Parts: sequence; structure tokens; C-alpha cells
Amino acid sequence: MATSLPPLTALRAFDAAARHMSFAKAAEELNVTPAALSFQIKSLEEHLGAPLFRRLNRAVELTDAGHALAPDAKAAFEMLTNGWRAAQRMQDHQSLTVTAGPAFTAKWLAPRLFQFAHEHPEIELRFSATLRAMDFARDDIDVAIRFGYGPDPGLYSLPLAEEWVTPVMLPEMAERYPTPESLREAVLIIDDSVAFLDPPADWEAWSEAMGIAPLVPTGPRFSQADHALDAVLAGTGVALGRRALVIKDLAEGRLVAPYGKVLSTGARFRFLCPEGAETRLQIEAFKNWMLREIDKTAHIAESFEMLERPIKK
Repeated sequence: MATSLPPLTALRAFDAAARHMSFAKAAEELNVTPAALSFQIKSLEEHLGAPLFRRLNRAVELTDAGHALAPDAKAAFEMLTNGWRAAQRMQDHQSLTVTAGPAFTAKWLAPRLFQFAHEHPEIELRFSATLRAMDFARDDIDVAIRFGYGPDPGLYSLPLAEEWVTPVMLPEMAERYPTPESLREAVLIIDDSVAFLDPPADWEAWSEAMGIAPLVPTGPRFSQADHALDAVLAGTGVALGRRALVIKDLAEGRLVAPYGKVLSTGARFRFLCPEGAETRLQIEAFKNWMLREIDKTAHIAESFEMLERPIKK
């Protein structure tokens, strides 16, 4: 039995045939003729000294040897593909693909991107607004912005500004609800996107930290934070706004946070990329730009008083 590895082209033909369970479909994927693919698999079987497929009338099925080889062959070619894509991206200094949640994309990134484009016209930005777990290699992603606690093993992870929540509303509503207690008469909007936080950062937690009786939300519930804030901007009611998502509206006067008290979420938005990739020119440029943009509104965030959570007995 030969101990050396067979030709890569033969293994690739086997992998495609094992995935499709069809020589014809495998040949189509690899852009070769069925006869050429069959020849490659036959040479692989000769190298092994055993059949890998049973040839039936109109189908094929794996033999025991084929079943043993197929999973590792598939994994190996996936690793090779990912490695090749990563190597290609390392040569690309003019495009940057970023993934972030829909709320962060809508409320933080989108309103500021003109500035990045102005500073870096040589970089082509691409965005994927999703909360789906992404694979940097498989999905051709350069940077991910994610909210939560981490940890982020195997990744370069830079926590961004401290995140907190505080009631936000239209300026004209501040006269109607001058005190935290007066919010009992307001429509309190619920943002379910932070329901995973532990300890909670909801209406009950904020009112408890303020030392008032729990506020009971009476308004609509939203699964996305940007939708909850759009409802606030439309005058529907009051919501607990997260720092990153409301700071620009606060800075420009579209919203106000009249009580001056904020509750830490304990979670952060993190700037993520594969370890070592943070020094790539376009990734470093994007990271530094984000940090500068955060600094522009740091004085507003620092004007609030951080609440302490009551100690549970």
C-alpha cells in the first residue's frame, strides 16, 4: 500500500464526487468532463489499492474506505480554501468588509461614513448588517463589530467605549416628564435586544438604581434597538437608549436625556478581526477612525453620572 499522498487533483475530484454523490455534478463543479473526473477517481483508487465508490446504474455510493476518507477530505479542502482567501485578503489594501448589527450600522456607522470616505477615498467599504455569527475566512469578513461580553479567543478584540443606558426622549417631552417618577405617565418603549444582559439593563434595573419604585413599561416592544429609537424619534414614547446608539442624536439635539443618570450595561461593543490582521493598512485606518469618532462625543458621555446598582441582600 502506498504511504505517500496521492495527487491533489485526484483528492479534489473525490471530494466533489463525495459531496454531490454524483460524478456528473462533481465534474460540472470542477469544470471538467465526467470522463476526466472518473479517471482521477480511478487513479486515486489505484493509489489506495481499494475502491472508494460503488458504481450503480444511475448513482454512486461510498464504500467503507470512501466513508473514512470523505470527512477529512472535505475539511482539508475547506481549510485550503479559507487559507487561500486569507492570503488573498492580505494582498488587498483597497477594500474593507465590515459586519455589524443592524442597530449599530443604522445608528452609528451610517451617519458617520461620509467622513471615513472623505478621509480614505482609496478604501472601498462593504458592509454586512447582521447579528449572525460570521466566519472571517469563509465569509470574507475583515472586521466585525459585536456587542456583548466576549471573550473572543483567537481574535484581536478591542473594547470600545463603556456602554450604558438612560431614558431618552424628544426635547418637547422633557417638559412633560420633568422627573424620573413622572415617567409613570409616559409610554415606555421596550428594547428586547438587551434582554440577554446580566445583570439586566432594563426599566426595572434603571429605576431601582435611581431609588424609585419600579417603572412598568406600557409601550411597544422591539427586537431591534434602532427600531425602538426610531419610535422615540417619531414621538411614540421614551426608551432606554444605549450610549453608542443615541450619542449622536444627543449631541445634535434630536433627543435629550434629561435626568443625567446612566446605568452601565457591563457589555461593550468590540472591534474584532483575526489576530495579526489589525495592522493591515485599511483595518488600522478604520479602527483609528472609529476611535476618533468616539472621542468626538466623549465629553457628552462624561457629563452623565454613573449609577451604582443596589447591593442585593
